[in-house]
Amino acid sequence: MKANKDLRELIYTERLKNWQVADKIGISDSRFSVWLRTPLNEERRLKVITAINDLKKEGEC
Repeated sequence: MKANKDLRELIYTERLKNWQVADKIGISDSRFSVWLRTPLNEERRLKVITAINDLKKEGEC
């Protein structure tokens, strides 16, 4: 089982790309890929979820 499977699935179901989430967080897409390889600590997990939610809201406008 891949680490952060729930976050990967959330990004996919919201029709987002990893680079969009990375850009919203303020990191490179390659760094975000590294983040997703291992379980995230709560601070990083919250940043990812917040970025996804913000991108969802922007897409609804």
